[in-house]
Amino acid sequence: MRFMVITKMTDEAEAGQLPSTEAMVEMGRYMEDLVKAGVLIAADGLQPTSKGARVRFDGDDRTVVDGPFAEAKEVIASFSILDVASREEAIEWVKRTPNVVPGRVFEAEIRQIFEPEDFAEVATDEVKAFDDNVGVLRQHD
Repeated sequence: MRFMVITKMTDEAEAGQLPSTEAMVEMGRYMEDLVKAGVLIAADGLQPTSKGARVRFDGDDRTVVDGPFAEAKEVIASFSILDVASREEAIEWVKRTPNVVPGRVFEAEIRQIFEPEDFAEVATDEVKAFDDNVGVLRQHD
């Protein structure tokens, strides 16, 4: 089972403040543990919203809104993807995440990723043909 772990932006990170060297070393050790256990598929941090954009879809209309965006605590700061046996195992790994912003409340959201079998009901021949070409339902390696 794959799970995405989503952490929210802090005001400091949104302002472009980087974590301390000590925090980066601590997080590096944690990530190393995930790799050694064979559960980490991907992990990355995201730049502040001031460097981003949003595209709003309204029917056929598309509107681009440049960052920054309000409410940093509602914005994704980083993500990782874990491949584990259960939701409980994902929770246990996430509980080991170091708090790189001491003295601040820090929250991580854990969401299960859809797998191809979750779409069996709608996997028509047409959908399967897309999968053959672009991996719409392709299983992860």
